[in-house]
Amino acid sequence: MTSISRSVSTALKTYPAPKPFVSKKSFAGLVLAASVLGITGCQTTQNLGTAPNSTTEMVTGGASQYPALLQSFNIRGKIGVTTPKTETSAAQTGSAFYVWAQEDERFAIDLTGALGIGHTVIEYDGNSAKLVSERTGEITAATPEELLLQATGWQAPISQLRYWISGRPAPSDTNSQLDSQGRIDRSQNGDWLAQFSYKNNDRLPSKITVTRGDGHKVIMTISHG
Repeated sequence: MTSISRSVSTALKTYPAPKPFVSKKSFAGLVLAASVLGITGCQTTQNLGTAPNSTTEMVTGGASQYPALLQSFNIRGKIGVTTPKTETSAAQTGSAFYVWAQEDERFAIDLTGALGIGHTVIEYDGNSAKLVSERTGEITAATPEELLLQATGWQAPISQLRYWISGRPAPSDTNSQLDSQGRIDRSQNGDWLAQFSYKNNDRLPSKITVTRGDGHKVIMTISHG
């Protein structure tokens, strides 16, 4: 059993969830590790400074000092999404609980209460993305962002989240700012603005709020371990 599978098994015992609708052959360790995603309302998070399933070392780049990019992690929490009013639809909100397992470029995200489409699993193998839900069945796309848009109509900068979860800007970010403790406080990625919240002196964020000028908003609480 891999380390990622062991950590997932522990999460499953503590936070039971429906069995993912995915093939056992599709990097099963990640899918098993990602079994309980939760993104509604407020959630108490664990101390992230010494997260048992992540290794954080400091790297220096110019005047900025960020944690190293996490190569693998298991996180859980809640995510909420708001979309703006349009000419054809009212403003909408949705939320879900989540478990996210990352291994290098690959990841699996398991969502329950998932944004109006039922229990959902999203997988990305570094080349293509797949979503399986109770309502939509299986959908594939080139990127996680395209996949989410096809399945739900929601928009979110999923590819950047790995970097933000690690407490550092994504490679394509601009105008990153630090707080008084030298941690990333906000960072711009195209039309998206990410803002970071921390518990006490932790170096990894406990909440990320991502907004866009047209009214799109994503709030993600994060608990490592």
